[in-house]
Amino acid sequence: MTDGNASANVRPSRLNYGAIMNDQPAKPENKETKPKDTPKGERIAKVMARAGLCSRREAERWITDGRVIVDGKKLDSPALTVTDNNIVTVDGNVIAGKQESKLWRYHKPAGLIVSHNDPEGRATVFEKMPEHMPRVISIGRLDYNSEGLLLMTNDGDLARLMENPKTGWIRRYRVRVNGRVDEKELFKLVDGVTISGIRYGSIKASLDSQKGANAWVTMALTEGKNREIRVVMEHLGYQVTRLLRTAYGPFQLGNLQRGAVAETSRRMLKDSIPKDFKLD
Repeated sequence: MTDGNASANVRPSRLNYGAIMNDQPAKPENKETKPKDTPKGERIAKVMARAGLCSRREAERWITDGRVIVDGKKLDSPALTVTDNNIVTVDGNVIAGKQESKLWRYHKPAGLIVSHNDPEGRATVFEKMPEHMPRVISIGRLDYNSEGLLLMTNDGDLARLMENPKTGWIRRYRVRVNGRVDEKELFKLVDGVTISGIRYGSIKASLDSQKGANAWVTMALTEGKNREIRVVMEHLGYQVTRLLRTAYGPFQLGNLQRGAVAETSRRMLKDSIPKDFKLD
């Protein structure tokens, strides 16, 4: 009798009380949680870009071309999320796991092409990288005969961000030309110029020196279309005999020796790029 009264006076817990009043089965008090060590997936194109293979757009083309295999199965669509547990191979080579985003300054000599493969068999900048360097891609390009600062990264997304003219980063060049330079013609370039139907944006140009038939000119621009400086100067009647890039946004060539590579500090990289871009 005593046991029965004591049992009748026991108040159910708040969660179970609601269930009893609604005639519903009680829910467990402890909710099952997802294991903390469950790998987080990313789209395959992003994984390839972060591995420094290419941009996301290029990755999608590579997948369509049948160059990408995941866990032994050839992909035909980029609509796939993978984790660190998946084995991803591109052209038969296994992609390494996620790496820390890094940036290098490289002093490109003239006579090298900025490409991983050249149909003409010319030497490439990537063949000249030190053995300890991981696979990298270039941020923008310098043509075969141009030299100076070329940025390299192991992060395809970072490369795409830094190439975008919307960053407003100024590319600076020292240009040697053959011809008597008219400074008034140089100043007009600040308004942009259209050549053969192609519009080239604002270029700030100034004459540094004129010695006989040769002159040195400093030029600064933000777009950097293919062979832009050479095309513009030829349009003005000057032949470019040397082209040296000295700066790309906040990154300077400085005293980096021709052919040398120098890694940029993590702090400078973080301070230089937009805050909304997440570095690995």
